Amino acid sequence: MAGGRPGAPDLQYKDYYAVLGVPKTASQAEIKKAFRKLARQHHPDAKPGDVVSEQRFKEVNEANEVLSVPTMLKLVQAG
Repeated sequence: MAGGRPGAPDLQYKDYYAVLGVPKTASQAEIKKAFRKLARQHHPDAKPGDVVSEQRFKEVNEANEVLSVPTMLKLVQAG
């Protein structure tokens, strides 16, 4: 535990734009396009048993969830 309150999970900063491979100035359409491409590429059904690809798929989904919601996007841009 790195300086948080006891029992709290360690939070790490994630550059969601980098996860999707888009610039920080990317439009919603660019974010969506990058997400779809990476989701297809790393989907567990496309690569059964590939643990690394499955983890990447989860990261891509998380990035899309954060960047596709306008209020979350504002928090990421401010942070």
